[in-house]
Amino acid sequence: MAEKKKTKKVHAKKKETKLVYVPSLRALYREQVISAMQKQFNYQNVMEVPKLTSISLNMGLGDAKTNSKYLESAVEEMTLISGQKPIITKSKKDISNFKIRKGWPVGCKVTLHSNMMYEFLERLISVALPRTRDFRGLSFKSFDGRGNYNFGIKEQIIFTEIDYDKIESIRGMNITITTSAKSNDEAYHLLKYFGLPLREKPVKQEVEEAA
Repeated sequence: MAEKKKTKKVHAKKKETKLVYVPSLRALYREQVISAMQKQFNYQNVMEVPKLTSISLNMGLGDAKTNSKYLESAVEEMTLISGQKPIITKSKKDISNFKIRKGWPVGCKVTLHSNMMYEFLERLISVALPRTRDFRGLSFKSFDGRGNYNFGIKEQIIFTEIDYDKIESIRGMNITITTSAKSNDEAYHLLKYFGLPLREKPVKQEVEEAA
């Protein structure tokens, strides 16, 4: 008897397309900022275009050494603001003038990368900074010469994640935006293309004297 050939049914597997979440500022960088920076600075390679590498938030707490609730409240607030739990910074040496000993908590800080960095920057630009009292733009002089930008915030309540009725006190913080730019000018225009409200640099006008 002839053996019956077994026919195997081949089920075609449907390729499932997974949607990958990309923050809007990250998409903006790929679609517009890279080409704009290449056009302005004449980069020969796409890899030469500066990019954001990290954003750091640092909050100093003068009363943390004596009030544990003050420290816990600051850590909770920074967690809400950044979306990531911060680490507690401790004193590296004794400071007699401030009555601080080595190892005592003096603040908290957090460093954001990748998508969380872009998400925080978007909230900062579109929501938090416009809520600042008498806000007229950020200074263009706060670059450190190596492509990094530093500025301070006087009140943490400009972030909508903070409930005004539950805060212990008004606190400020320092924000550092780290980029791969090699000069202040490159970093300035990079952040401007992202939408950071930096004040315009004054243009030096040369006045020609009549002979």
